[in-house]
Amino acid sequence: MLSAVRRVASANPAAMMRPLTSMTMTSAFSTSSSAYAPHNVKNITVFGSGLMGAGIVQVAAQNAFNVTMVDLNPEALKKGQDIIASSLKRVAKKQFPEDAAQQKAFIDKTMAQIKTSTDSEAASKDADLIIEAIVENLKTKQQLFSMLDKVAPEHTLFCSNTSSLPIGEIAKATKRTDRFGGLHFFNPVPQMKLVEVIRTEETSQDSFDSLMEVCTRMKKTPVSCKDTPGFIVNRLLVPYMMESLRIVERGEATPQDVDVAMKLGAGFPMGPFELADFVGLDTMKFIVDGWRKEGKIDDNLVAPVKLLDDLVAQGNFGRKSGQGFYPYNGVAGKK
Repeated sequence: MLSAVRRVASANPAAMMRPLTSMTMTSAFSTSSSAYAPHNVKNITVFGSGLMGAGIVQVAAQNAFNVTMVDLNPEALKKGQDIIASSLKRVAKKQFPEDAAQQKAFIDKTMAQIKTSTDSEAASKDADLIIEAIVENLKTKQQLFSMLDKVAPEHTLFCSNTSSLPIGEIAKATKRTDRFGGLHFFNPVPQMKLVEVIRTEETSQDSFDSLMEVCTRMKKTPVSCKDTPGFIVNRLLVPYMMESLRIVERGEATPQDVDVAMKLGAGFPMGPFELADFVGLDTMKFIVDGWRKEGKIDDNLVAPVKLLDDLVAQGNFGRKSGQGFYPYNGVAGKK
């Protein structure tokens, strides 16, 4: 459980938590057929070059997809390329610990699969699959996909990597809701095996099958989930973390004791307060507030916690700000 938390060096709060455990589930989904069945996905375009976007680009390129990474400016793309290059060095050293030539060949081969662009239209014209990994804002995502819907080929599948927003609401900005789904990768993408494949009521069987196949070709373990708040992992994880906050707010235990209890009693690599600081307290509040507004989750699970609200109001977001439930050695530093 919570295996991702061991890899705290590459946090991406905007993408929320990337942890728990592999799960399988079956759901009664629509089996409608689509006129477009892009099972043979070769070209992938990823919008966003942050930790999540760069990670998705890397694993796609490592597994022989042609990938284009898109962002607003060359500076952002350069940062994304640096993230990929640094990660590939670690992967290469692990795969070929004693062979520098093979390490270089592996890195060069992977990087050769990647192109970058600031031109959204040009980057989409040959795409079989477009994956969005930009800021967690519904309107911004809708605006992006509305534009892409006008320029991408008809067969192109659209996907969002959102961890907290309804896929169906994002898809409404397009005229290809049957070719729209969610691919929720977990951070850090190169290490984490799980991908939640999200299917709306309108996602066609062909599109869903294609997304599952893409994940398998990326050497990931896909699990299917309906388009529900938090999908699987965060739907379980966020209420757990919120109840931990309530235990402390009621004066029943300290954050330190709760963390020790969950690590030694439940075998978790991190306690809920360490994890909250790692994820970002502002991110936790953003997710819970959004779920409460949607009204699709039991009110008791997403009820406000003053302890969390106060810390966020004070600018104490956790590890990324240098102070949360624990103090850190500088911004994004260690405890």
